[in-house]
Amino acid sequence: MNHDIQKKPSGPSPDRHGVRMIIAGGGTGGHLFPGIAIAEEFLRQHPENRVLFIGTERGLEKKILGGLGFPLRTLKVEGLKGRSPIRIPISLLKIPGSLLASFRILRTFQPDVVVGVGGYASGPAVLAARLLGIRTAIAEQNAFPGLTNRILGRFVHRIFVTFPDSANWFPADRLQVTGNPIRAAFLSDQRKTGKRDPRFTLLIFGGSQGSQAINRIVMDALDSLEHLKERIRFIHQTGEKDRETVENGYRKGGFAAEVSPFIADMAKTYQEADLLLCRAGATSIAEITAGGKAAILIPFPFAVNDHQTKNAELLVRAGAAEMIPERELDGRRLAAEIERLYRQPEEIQKMEKASTSIGNIRAAAAIVAACLELIENRQHAEYRRDAK
Repeated sequence: MNHDIQKKPSGPSPDRHGVRMIIAGGGTGGHLFPGIAIAEEFLRQHPENRVLFIGTERGLEKKILGGLGFPLRTLKVEGLKGRSPIRIPISLLKIPGSLLASFRILRTFQPDVVVGVGGYASGPAVLAARLLGIRTAIAEQNAFPGLTNRILGRFVHRIFVTFPDSANWFPADRLQVTGNPIRAAFLSDQRKTGKRDPRFTLLIFGGSQGSQAINRIVMDALDSLEHLKERIRFIHQTGEKDRETVENGYRKGGFAAEVSPFIADMAKTYQEADLLLCRAGATSIAEITAGGKAAILIPFPFAVNDHQTKNAELLVRAGAAEMIPERELDGRRLAAEIERLYRQPEEIQKMEKASTSIGNIRAAAAIVAACLELIENRQHAEYRRDAK
């Protein structure tokens, strides 16, 4: 592979014509959006840098990346965890094909570094890159790493983690605690907005695919909020299955609501919100704190090692959020909590200040700097080898 090695390597950008990065993985917003944040920072640092995403046809990346101007190549690969005994052999048979496809993509694009962000496509792409001698890295969003990253962590050159707790799963000499990368749109001051709706705005979402449990509980809460319907409005990301049901619920109750299966420009929507009601995935936590927002968090109860509860507890201890376990939540309790915060704007201001204080806005820059260092170190090594 031609890396255009200069006779005298120097500077943080190893190639004066820019360098090339592949970001592999996705499937859900928790994997994809940190990858987008890394790509944005990588391109911001040098106008001639190039990025290619590798994902799957069924993942969220297929819907999102084109609108953001990022190229995507897809692999026919699927996960093994949770598959039926009948599906597991089918999934295994797709691995060789996805590896061969990854080799073809890598040889065509000739990346200087490949970063896996979790999800099905990251495995074969990062493995193929390692076999070809390309610099590799992974980014782990959660305190308890996913299966793909636990495997890849054994041989990649660098491992970026959000939480120090992840260190127990990876080799210490290649580990770097960076925090979770945040998209550029979230790094502006979320409170600097133009004309805002005078009503109290509650933004509700349950991750990129929505949450049927949250949707149901919110609908149950509407009767108890009926006396506030002239002073409160909802922005609700439902997922595909529940859109019609939720729309009808708001309409029948006479509430002002914007309902959609997916909100593409979440950063702009954050600016409209006075309060968030959401799950506690690592990406949501990072975006909440980067934007300095107040939130009611309902951790997903079936997350591996209950990591969403651990995420939520971090914000609760800081005074940035309230947490209600899903098993303890019903419509009346949720309505009471919403009304309490609505009537205490000074409490929301305290939560916003606390949220801002723990936000990490430098994660993407730290990851990009480390990736460039990996490339530069390789070029130095090749220069010394060729000089012998």
